[in-house]
Amino acid sequence: METEKVTEKTLEEKGKVRLFFLLKAGCFAAILFLAWLLSGFMRQAEAARLQQGISREVLRFHVLANSDSPEDQAVKLQVRDGVLEWLEGELTEEEMGDLALMEKKIGELLPQIQSLSDRIVKENGMDYEARAQLGESLFPRKTYGNCTFPAGPYTALRLLLGKAEGQNWWCVLFPRLCFLDCVHAVVPEESQKQLQNVLTEEEYESLFDPMEDDYRIGFRYF
Repeated sequence: METEKVTEKTLEEKGKVRLFFLLKAGCFAAILFLAWLLSGFMRQAEAARLQQGISREVLRFHVLANSDSPEDQAVKLQVRDGVLEWLEGELTEEEMGDLALMEKKIGELLPQIQSLSDRIVKENGMDYEARAQLGESLFPRKTYGNCTFPAGPYTALRLLLGKAEGQNWWCVLFPRLCFLDCVHAVVPEESQKQLQNVLTEEEYESLFDPMEDDYRIGFRYF
């Protein structure tokens, strides 16, 4: 009987020790999990802060095609080129160098931009209309060459062609760089200097962090 009591006591003590270590391991795992969550929240908050800073200093250009048909995609590019070329002649050097002045001028030019876009659509034999808007829109994260713009809301000149359900195209009007798709390139030094002039050092460096994806497109600036 004495042996049995000793054995039971030993098993009970071992059980308590095992439970203690399980509780200790559980607490450690919980602390690690909370630390991981906190780190994630801090990274998200930091990313949001940088995006907000960048978005205040850029104006984007967004063209949405009617559909993904080859014809509608070709019209999208025709509208893009026509509007960019026209804007180049309408904006003064002073307006190109000042975000507030550029936004104001483009806002004033919206009726002409819409009329021009609509005319290009019709000249290409399409029966839908174009709409021009200037306002805040959500953009996904985009990497071009060595420059990455974070996802988030940005002020943009938007051209919606027809149903606007096809693949879209975008660039940056201010600072003075506009990206053209299907051409492999990196952001030129002159354009990098323009970005550096309007962004904080931290915001600028966040754009040129090492890329995760290795696809590149070309650019156009005026």
